[in-house]
Amino acid sequence: MKIKPLGERVLLKRIEEDEQVRGGIIIPDSAKEKSQEAEVVALGTGKKDDNGKAVPFNVKKGDKVLLPQYGGTAVKVDNVEYILVDEDAILGVIA
Repeated sequence: MKIKPLGERVLLKRIEEDEQVRGGIIIPDSAKEKSQEAEVVALGTGKKDDNGKAVPFNVKKGDKVLLPQYGGTAVKVDNVEYILVDEDAILGVIA
């Protein structure tokens, strides 16, 4: 991996939804909403509590998570788009 998140940041890769055609109309990519589902690719170094003790992450590599509609920082590496977010921005883990 060419990107190593720092602190409590998590590197995610969006899970693309299958293209759906409704009523014979194909919606162009520019008009589609981005998927709110992503997969955890890498974890940062973690945060520390007031005593300097490491606080464990609530997610792990490979987890499928739910993101807010807008948020995070988009990063493109080798034509693959990733998103860097703070762990607190993740809404939940998809079971």
